[in-house]
Amino acid sequence: MSLFYNLQILKFKALMRIKADSPTEYLSAVPDERRDALTKLREVILANLPSGFKETMSYGMIGYVVPHSVYPPGYHCTPELPLPFLSFASQKNFVALYHMGIYASPDLMKWFTDEWAKRDLGKLDMGKSCIRFKKLDLMPFDLIGELVSKMGSQDWIDLYESNLKR
Repeated sequence: MSLFYNLQILKFKALMRIKADSPTEYLSAVPDERRDALTKLREVILANLPSGFKETMSYGMIGYVVPHSVYPPGYHCTPELPLPFLSFASQKNFVALYHMGIYASPDLMKWFTDEWAKRDLGKLDMGKSCIRFKKLDLMPFDLIGELVSKMGSQDWIDLYESNLKR
């Protein structure tokens, strides 16, 4: 599967769609038992997100994109949309964190899986770009913050374009 197929299926991943026009509205609509963890996740992402990304609602999830003002071509499959990078959602049985860079960069993936193992966090439940958290009290917010800080918007654009040209 390609990076671009993975980006395309994001819109189908949100099993528990929450209709919201803003991140604040989204968080107010999640189940009570998940609200604190998702609010903290958002705070960690915002505190560690490099410049050049913008928080938005993306594919029915809270998303972080490279806006058209930074990357005018947008997402190649749907150019009117900004380039997606990171998102998270309250799914039916877990909270999902989607990080496109971790899928597109083997070095970043290796760093993340090595760090997960070093921190003795238990079995990593992960797809190609999706990290699933079933036990919200065990979410490694410090590790997530480090992951978010590892790739700037220009790094993501360069990686995206290099994969697009393949």
